[in-house]
Amino acid sequence: MAVSAGLVSAPVALSVPVAEVVAGDFYSTPMPLPDVAAGAVIRTEPAHLALSAPGQPEMVPASATRIMYRSSDTHDEPTAVVGTYLEPAAPWTGPGERPLVAFAGGSKGQGDQCAPSKLLAKVVDVQPPADVMVEFDVLALYALLARGMAVVMTDYHGLGTPAVHDFLNRKSQGYAVLDAARAALALPGNGLGAGAPVMLYGYSQGGSATGAAAELQPSYAPELNVRGAYVGAPVVDVMAFVAHSDGKAHLAPAYAWLLNGIAADYPAARSELEAELNDTGKAILAEAQGKCAVLGGIAQNFPSTAQWTTSGEPLRAVIERLPVVSQVVADQQIGNQSPAVPVLVASSRNDDVPPYHTVRSSVAQWCAGGAIVELDADLQMPAIAGTAPDHVVSFFPALEASQQWMTDRLAGHPAPTNCAGLP
Repeated sequence: MAVSAGLVSAPVALSVPVAEVVAGDFYSTPMPLPDVAAGAVIRTEPAHLALSAPGQPEMVPASATRIMYRSSDTHDEPTAVVGTYLEPAAPWTGPGERPLVAFAGGSKGQGDQCAPSKLLAKVVDVQPPADVMVEFDVLALYALLARGMAVVMTDYHGLGTPAVHDFLNRKSQGYAVLDAARAALALPGNGLGAGAPVMLYGYSQGGSATGAAAELQPSYAPELNVRGAYVGAPVVDVMAFVAHSDGKAHLAPAYAWLLNGIAADYPAARSELEAELNDTGKAILAEAQGKCAVLGGIAQNFPSTAQWTTSGEPLRAVIERLPVVSQVVADQQIGNQSPAVPVLVASSRNDDVPPYHTVRSSVAQWCAGGAIVELDADLQMPAIAGTAPDHVVSFFPALEASQQWMTDRLAGHPAPTNCAGLP
């Protein structure tokens, strides 16, 4: 059956790409994976940064190394992830040795061409007719490097490498962040001490990944000298995110990324979804696997997820009655394990992606578990509709405050908390 409105014919089933080994391709995962510990480096190569020039490294604030490292997937099985280590040109002027920031990037979709380690070399990726992705994270990255902090940025599981990126998967994202720190610390000649202080940092999808990493660190990577975590605008409740944003055309592709990841990671969930998605829904998911941005594509023409399902119900209602999918979605909840390090959470009350009340609820859970948390709800913009949603523009006023908070933690200043009176 063809999709309406002159769109391409839809597939009859949800597809999961088969990983292939390509000789000479840095991103091709070795088969079998080396029998090494989580965080071990598998391979490296020099990386190019945008705005750099041969023989003129001073044009960028760092030298870059692309790394493939061993991590764990959502089932705690070994996997390979790619990231980028950035050694700053600026000296570290704070107390103690140079710190390492494990940086979790914002959403780049599911197109391998927009893995952060690829985007850092060009900043902008254009796939005609309308798939455009800008590596906006360079603003935060360069500000950290200017402070003399080393940075390692993960691509996340399945982005760049042969697999489906499991968007908003709590465990795989958290593991990827923590193992990136392990890998960076293990690199020869990295300019870091073996026990260098580590900070976790992320906004949007990166905020979700950083929140997950902060929760998982005590059990998964207890040897890391983590001093704090900045969790900016995180999606902490996937079901609430789906319900909150349904019908918004600029966010429709994100639901497809979410479902693609679930279908790839959980075969039983894939079977449930196949039975519930109509041809339009399946076509949207198939297209999204190769897209980076939220603009353009089939999803823009069908922003309501009720248009994706055989029953005509919105996605939230469908998920709620599917036993496997609903459990998978529930497992992505952030807030059920308290971090062992201080955390700054920034969330705008006007955010059009994660509902503010869900972020506050997760912070309250962390506080109840004994965590030291500050919830900042003041770094926000007025409610904005259209092409500049509040989720995006709130990234900018949060930059300076979040990085100063990290600098204060590294200086040993007591971490502030407002657990007793959350805004």
